[in-house]
Amino acid sequence: MKQKSVISSKNNPQVKNINLLQKKAKAREEQGVYVVEGTKMFEEARDLKLLQKAFLSESFYQMKLKETKNYFENLDYEVVSDSVFKEMSETKSPQGILGIVKQTSYSLEEITANPTPLLLLLEDIRDPGNLGTMIRTAEGAGVSGIILNHSCVDIYNPKVVRSTMGSIYRMPYYQTKDFISTLTALKELGITIFAAHLNGRNYDLDGSFQQSCAFLIGNEANGLSEEASKMADIRIKIPMEGKVESLNAAIAAAILMYEAARQRRKVSNRKE
Repeated sequence: MKQKSVISSKNNPQVKNINLLQKKAKAREEQGVYVVEGTKMFEEARDLKLLQKAFLSESFYQMKLKETKNYFENLDYEVVSDSVFKEMSETKSPQGILGIVKQTSYSLEEITANPTPLLLLLEDIRDPGNLGTMIRTAEGAGVSGIILNHSCVDIYNPKVVRSTMGSIYRMPYYQTKDFISTLTALKELGITIFAAHLNGRNYDLDGSFQQSCAFLIGNEANGLSEEASKMADIRIKIPMEGKVESLNAAIAAAILMYEAARQRRKVSNRKE
């Protein structure tokens, strides 16, 4: 197998484009792609046929060349020097491989296709780690889909992508330009909207999440807007001890999603 030539300049157009995609949501949107880093994220994107192109550090390339030639079979890739790869990577300890991945799109109809959908509705979530954690947790809890308003952090932000640990490939999501109209559409489909709210009542342990429903979660610092709060059918809160008033948005979402999962398993076990 003939070894690839090595890109050694950070001014190479392909390297500059990777850096642009890492930093600019507009560039990701215009090109319809995003960047993933690390072997797990890369290999999963490759296996799902979402990968458009790969970039390998020279040391990673040499290591894989010794292990197996099949790693590069049918792979469109470039090799870059280790120093240039560090310039391209958004992580402190790069694994030596990153990929350009095609964005996936879902419609609202696909998100709500489940007979009894369980949805996560996010308004103005700004922290990339929080959003990524919510996406990963949503998959684990069996959530049907995630709907985000336009002011949430870009779902393809590198920190969001890393935090999902691969769930971004599998978790259906839909970003709406008109959040209130979308909430109205959900209500018309018979989906009960529960808003996580400081002035809500303690959430029900006895089965209120067993039917079609959605959890509405607001901004980390300011919570939900009044306009979004008014769209909720029921305002709920997580019971607190001590002087704690609220939890981190991702943790609160996780508690509610897993409570819904528990209630739904209970119904499923009863039917069996």
